[in-house]
Amino acid sequence: MSQTMKAAFYEGFGELTDEQIKTGDLQKPEAGEGEVLIRIRAAGVNPVDAYAAMGMLKDAIPCHFPLIPGWDLAGVVEETGHAACRFKKGDEVYAYGRRPELQHGTFAEYISLSEAYLAKKPTKLSMNEAGALPLVGLTAWQALYDAGKLESGQTVMIIGASGGVGSVAIQLAKHTGARVIAIASEKNHAYMKELGADITLDYSRDDIADAVKDAADNGKLDLIFDCSRGDVLSKTHQLLKQGGHLVSITNSKPERRDDVNFKYVFVEPNAPQLEKMARLVDEGKLRIEVTKTYPLDKSAEALRDISKLHTKGKIVITP
Repeated sequence: MSQTMKAAFYEGFGELTDEQIKTGDLQKPEAGEGEVLIRIRAAGVNPVDAYAAMGMLKDAIPCHFPLIPGWDLAGVVEETGHAACRFKKGDEVYAYGRRPELQHGTFAEYISLSEAYLAKKPTKLSMNEAGALPLVGLTAWQALYDAGKLESGQTVMIIGASGGVGSVAIQLAKHTGARVIAIASEKNHAYMKELGADITLDYSRDDIADAVKDAADNGKLDLIFDCSRGDVLSKTHQLLKQGGHLVSITNSKPERRDDVNFKYVFVEPNAPQLEKMARLVDEGKLRIEVTKTYPLDKSAEALRDISKLHTKGKIVITP
């Protein structure tokens, strides 16, 4: 059996050029104690993968070169290490595989992970769809429920709602029984309506605050979930109810009132939450849309694409 594998990698931070993001042979990992070796079939591409390659996370998370990008995966168990007993060879799994130090990512043919990261792949999703779900799904889940305390009957505004995280957040919020005001460009309004959004508004409107106020319950919001780097939040945060929740995944210090609850969310691995999402998928209550796929040797192009922050749905690498 070959001791090498194909992988995308970089040996220094840079501007996402084809020269920086290389594709070649690296050492194939082995399943250590409590670990599972996975043949990766799909790896979701997320903006944070581009930020990491540009060096924007180097002061927050230790990095070691050569560094394989990617934290999302769906694949097949190839072997299990000593004391790993939750999965067996041939099982289809998915995971959010970010570890405390960045080096062994998912833009590769293989990865070895602690079995604690893994959940069974939703049976109703293709490998590409399953590989696109973990990071965005867990981000939406942890933002809405753990940080935002969302409940049935509440009103949530999702800024940047047509992207990967926002698309899942719309569906989870509607499953909970919340009223959803979705903010994104007008070209994506039909898509957001399909996902269940009650009201869709264009982020570029000059009267965005008035439009949100008209759409909200008594002019007030229970929760704002900010998935965007635009200025909608600065124009609308005053619409939060006293004691309401503001959750952001893009800004750790947004403008806000003192009487609201704020939390910045940087998604954490959580296999039990992945298992809950898999059940929702298989019950037909949650879907993920993959809009583009790239082969492994086009990883640089995929990272440049996602870094523009104007994608609809999800991008996937297929090693």
